[in-house]
Amino acid sequence: MTARRAAVSLCAHAFAACLLTAAPALSAPGDVVASEESFEADFNVVEVARGLEHPWSIAFLPDGSMLVTERPGRLRHVALDGTVSAPIAHDLAVTAVNQGGLLEVALHPEFEENRLIYLSYASGPRDAPHTALDRARLSDDLSRLEDGRTIFVANHRAARGRHFGGRLAFDPEGLLFLTLGDGGDYSEDAQNTANHIGTIVRLTDDGAPAPGNPFNTIYDGPSELEPETEIWSYGHRNVQGAAIHPETGVLWTHEHGARGGDEINIPQAGRNYGWPAITYGVNYNGRPISEHARAEGMEQPIWYWEPSIAPSGMTFYQGTAFPDWNGDLFIGALAGMQLQRFEADGDRVIGMEPLLTDLGERIRDVRTGPDGYIYLATDSPEGRILRLEPR
Repeated sequence: MTARRAAVSLCAHAFAACLLTAAPALSAPGDVVASEESFEADFNVVEVARGLEHPWSIAFLPDGSMLVTERPGRLRHVALDGTVSAPIAHDLAVTAVNQGGLLEVALHPEFEENRLIYLSYASGPRDAPHTALDRARLSDDLSRLEDGRTIFVANHRAARGRHFGGRLAFDPEGLLFLTLGDGGDYSEDAQNTANHIGTIVRLTDDGAPAPGNPFNTIYDGPSELEPETEIWSYGHRNVQGAAIHPETGVLWTHEHGARGGDEINIPQAGRNYGWPAITYGVNYNGRPISEHARAEGMEQPIWYWEPSIAPSGMTFYQGTAFPDWNGDLFIGALAGMQLQRFEADGDRVIGMEPLLTDLGERIRDVRTGPDGYIYLATDSPEGRILRLEPR
């Protein structure tokens, strides 16, 4: 194959990318479906599993096998050999409508002792669903969820069936971040901390507001303006990527803009990230959403995309398979149909390299596996789990 170089200039940064044309997909799980090289690694893309309907999230079990959610409401186990199980029995009241359905799966930090898992999903009436979070125990034989209960329900409705957020991340203290969305509207309610619209919430492992949350203070004012004590940060549009930085233990996120204006943020307690009062994007019809990209008292992203790539999934790479990628940030793209690798210096992004641009797949989730490889979930009615391996 012949390498071809592309110059990429997104927001204020530029980074040259080295790509190879992807090989045609082969016929069986375990086959190499593409070979590429980046500036720092040569790798193959290997198919691990197939036949998943809009897979949304991957969580690794202690033995290296996976739990995978499918947006229509199914939870599957994918064995080490790529075998996909029958649906794992559960009693979640999932509303699969438009962008809603079964979303993220995450393991409790002490899963090996308690076998607890967490699932975010859209729930409620089809014309106005909301984001919910359940905790349940995975049976020893992996066939069912037991003792499940709903531990958090967002107090807003997504009338358009869009923008549920749903990503989960446990911090080093065992506190759980859940990302939410604005419900698909351009409502100023994302600027109102009296509801969960356009927020990131921080919870204990049983769903209570986490100690030290910024609005856990005595409030003396109108009841309709009393802040929700679960809120960590607000002014977000639709946060579909969340990862804890492996060195600092701090949450990083990314969120969808409209037409342009996708963002990477490092959300801080009580801070306002501006949506929809400030944005680098415009409406899908080309009309302005806001006249402002900056405003006093509102935070700036550390990176933004123009045009939009519709980012989804997020992982900091930590492993030995690709030593030159250690500490790099990987983000999938839906509309952009690629994987992007970011180099960071502290809390600044200093370079980006697009990968898998010829694969032709919407990438929904990105994870670092316990084997040191990078795993992807592709978003389609015949979705796949793919793995990046050194070549």
